[in-house]
Amino acid sequence: MDPHWDDLRVFLCVAREESLSGAGKRLMMDPATVGRRIARLEAAIEAALFLKSPQGYLLTAAGERLLGHAEEAERAMRAGVEALSGPDDSLAGQIRIGAPDGCANYVLSRVCSRVARANVDLDIQIVALPRVVNLNRREADMAITVSPPTAGQFHVEKITDYKLHIVGARPYLRARPAIETIADLRAHRFIGYIPDMIYDAELDYLRDLELDRLALASNSVLVQLRLAAQGDGLCVAHDFALSAHPDLCKVLPDQISLTRSFYLVRHKSDLRSDRLTRMSEIIRSELRDEVARLEAEA
Repeated sequence: MDPHWDDLRVFLCVAREESLSGAGKRLMMDPATVGRRIARLEAAIEAALFLKSPQGYLLTAAGERLLGHAEEAERAMRAGVEALSGPDDSLAGQIRIGAPDGCANYVLSRVCSRVARANVDLDIQIVALPRVVNLNRREADMAITVSPPTAGQFHVEKITDYKLHIVGARPYLRARPAIETIADLRAHRFIGYIPDMIYDAELDYLRDLELDRLALASNSVLVQLRLAAQGDGLCVAHDFALSAHPDLCKVLPDQISLTRSFYLVRHKSDLRSDRLTRMSEIIRSELRDEVARLEAEA
């Protein structure tokens, strides 16, 4: 019995999700069906592909050998579909983009809205997570990060720098001791990331400023800014987010200003995809322009 391509697709999903239930959600199948498809593939190639462990479904040596070939088949299928679509200026199909929630909420959503309107056959999915998106597990086709990856087969391009400042709500600032120097900040309540959930050192702003005694904390940028807008304390905010929170104003902007960067990360194997390359070029250009526009309004 020859293996079916669709069974290879199921195999790839289980390998990336490391569970039948996780693969089932991605494939929109029930876990029992996923299990039967894996069993059918194992029977076809006469080899066990997974070991079930407390950590989930882990690849056997045979599974590891099959993985690279299955990924190559996946890339070939994508390339074939793109070739059949012909030389069209518009983009089509599904493209999933991962991004930190601050970028996703305040910048990427605006960019993707414009791109989707210009490409009616394009299905854009934004994965907004307070952690690094796992491209190896194909959680996304491309990811925006605040630090370039230091390991793995990834293609990395810098998008742009962006600015951050300490901000507070005007009613809060009027009701609290005046802030004229950096030392004055220590008399104020601060809002920031939950310390043990900071997934990138570039986000540990308050520790860098030695202001990391928190009154309130969240792993979400949006929650932090809403708490600050409610008058619950000061926080570090992206300049590009401030137009969405008109009640917030910068504190000591001439004395404290942070600069960080966004990077666009893709699998090197996806560089052969004209569709993903075109999309990455659009995202980089549009995101750079949107950050500059929003920062000018701040």
